[in-house]
Amino acid sequence: MTVLRSVPLFALAALAEIGGAWLVWQAVREGRPWWWAGLGVMALGAYGFVATLQPDASFGRVLAAYGGVFVVGSLLWGVALDGFRPTTADVVGAAICVLGVGVIMYGPRG
Repeated sequence: MTVLRSVPLFALAALAEIGGAWLVWQAVREGRPWWWAGLGVMALGAYGFVATLQPDASFGRVLAAYGGVFVVGSLLWGVALDGFRPTTADVVGAAICVLGVGVIMYGPRG
């Protein structure tokens, strides 16, 4: 049950953090209206709340695992919205990160 609850939360957190950072980037670097940055800041704040919903109570573990999710999510975001084309090294690195997420979040505890 933990996996079924935590995986959608990881996806929602990735959407909020990556989307929020992208909105700020667009406002500051790409000349979009200032309110895009405001929306980005709100999305980044929402990310902070989503992280607290994870079933694991360890802040360090949850945030470390989110790091791996965000590596993958950021690459996918770039492909979908910015025309980014990942290299083989990008894909291999992302796969390693996903493996790391699995070990950190769902590995045996002793």
